[in-house]
Amino acid sequence: MEYLLIIGALILGLIGFIGAILPGLPGTPLSFVSLLLFLALPNFDGDITFLVIMGAIALVITVLDYVIPIYGTKFFGGTKQGVRGSTIGLIVSVLVLPLLGIVIGPFGIIGLLLGPFLGALIGEVIAKNQENAFRAALGSFVGFLLGTFMKVVYAVVVLVFIVKDAIQYLF
Repeated sequence: MEYLLIIGALILGLIGFIGAILPGLPGTPLSFVSLLLFLALPNFDGDITFLVIMGAIALVITVLDYVIPIYGTKFFGGTKQGVRGSTIGLIVSVLVLPLLGIVIGPFGIIGLLLGPFLGALIGEVIAKNQENAFRAALGSFVGFLLGTFMKVVYAVVVLVFIVKDAIQYLF
């Protein structure tokens, strides 16, 4: 049973990391749940204060992930369509690039970065915000990058603690 909990924590931690980058997967909450699985281990002497702090950070990051792109877009003169376009652009780049065989390498990374920017730009043009379209798209893109950066850092920190705790618990 202990091994299943540890393997489950590792799998959830990895899915949380993937979800930090890909839309549709709640990466930060999944990463936090992976930490909570260690509480179910018998004789686990983890720090409850640490888990409470990590839970609070996960909550803040989850909320900020929705707020930062909106403020980034509005700060640069954008509209809701720009924010929506950025999200759609990311989803399209995540779904279309693998179908084209462009997953790894510079083209895959460029596609993942250009998708949200181009989506925001198209959203602003549709919203008839041509004069601010480029600036607003840039704001939405910067907000997207900041949100993604926060989630990735959190997921990496969680994975480090999961691996460390798994090694300590097993050996």
